Amino acid sequence: MFNKDSVFLGIAPIGWCNDDMPELGKENTFEQTISEMALAGFTGCEIGNKYPSDPAVLKEALDLRGMRIASRWFSSFLITKPLNENVASFKKELDFLSAVKANRINVSEQSYSIQGKTDVPVLEKEKYVMNESEWKTFTTGLNELGKIAADRGFKLCFHHHMGTVVQSLAETERMMEETNPEYVHLCYDTGHFTFAGEDPAAILKKHVKRVGHVHLKDVRADVLKKVKENKWSFLTAVKNGAFTVPGDGCIDFDTVFKLLADNAYTGWLLVEAEQDPAKANPFKYAKMARAFIKEHAKI
Repeated sequence: MFNKDSVFLGIAPIGWCNDDMPELGKENTFEQTISEMALAGFTGCEIGNKYPSDPAVLKEALDLRGMRIASRWFSSFLITKPLNENVASFKKELDFLSAVKANRINVSEQSYSIQGKTDVPVLEKEKYVMNESEWKTFTTGLNELGKIAADRGFKLCFHHHMGTVVQSLAETERMMEETNPEYVHLCYDTGHFTFAGEDPAAILKKHVKRVGHVHLKDVRADVLKKVKENKWSFLTAVKNGAFTVPGDGCIDFDTVFKLLADNAYTGWLLVEAEQDPAKANPFKYAKMARAFIKEHAKI
């Protein structure tokens, strides 16, 4: 299926410690986190809130464990802050990622985001919707960031996300239609599309050539039903187990893996399943994810 020389397996630290809810996994150290990732069979990761701020220290710790940085989240505010402020922050992130030899950066537009608001139901029609002028500002700015990234050997991979201005398939497709495919790629997230009520496999069939980075997360259908019934916020849904690792939920990953492999996807397959580590032991779930990927993706 996949070319093992050009497809790499990583896992995000969000199962061990959560950036949006630092109280989750506060007992888990950076060293424990990356050691358990490596022991579970992964060779890469993204960056969490406990990682060293010195790229040399970070790289040395990862090198010792045969690990490397796959990518990093970047919060853009293209419709609420001047472009030059976004550019300056973006370049600093690229400097850091360059120092640790990464070549992907995941961008999410956080203007008016409700993903971190614990009192706002994430599946109600309360998230912000951009007007035409804001769409133009957003996509123009995204192209500018993408060109800066490309000029430095990076792929900017846009992360559609629950509670943000680009959540649905329609919003994701408009983002792609109005940006340059040479500069703006898709961070394809199986869990967020499923949470939003979309079919992740159907989306992939249409847009697989635009994918620059893959987040693998599964969804527990019974919990998602409670999210709607109880009008939970995104973070409340996370704490109650809406997401899990591939193979432990309702998503058809066999189809996802086949579509990516048949279209010669290159880059990272990265498990990113935020859970409460007190309820879902992160090392146990990392090993579950690795076993599932080995069996179903043959890598």
